[in-house]
Amino acid sequence: LLTGILYYLQPTMIRRPPTVVCYICGREYGTKSIAIHEPQCLKKWHNENNLLPKELRRPEPKKPEVRTITAKGFYDLDALNEAAWTSAQSQLVPCNICGRTFLPDRLIVHQRSCKPKVAK
Repeated sequence: LLTGILYYLQPTMIRRPPTVVCYICGREYGTKSIAIHEPQCLKKWHNENNLLPKELRRPEPKKPEVRTITAKGFYDLDALNEAAWTSAQSQLVPCNICGRTFLPDRLIVHQRSCKPKVAK
């Protein structure tokens, strides 16, 4: 009886479904929906990139190739996500005033209000 009570008192560990990081935007998606998301995200990326001034336009992000395969023959999801996250972060552009990094379309908005640091 005591072990049964202890069993119910222990917190249960909630497992999240596995997610994959988009190499374009850096957001997490389910393993089934990432294949739907990536082409749409790339299309959106092209549309937004084409609207930017020429000096802020970026080359098309390339999907990282991760060859790390586990002993069971599956892709190493952590390695895949790490490579995708790095790819998404490489899309960020630094502000020439403060140095913070932004997606190119957000940099334009940021620079409207960014002020150089004033020495005290």
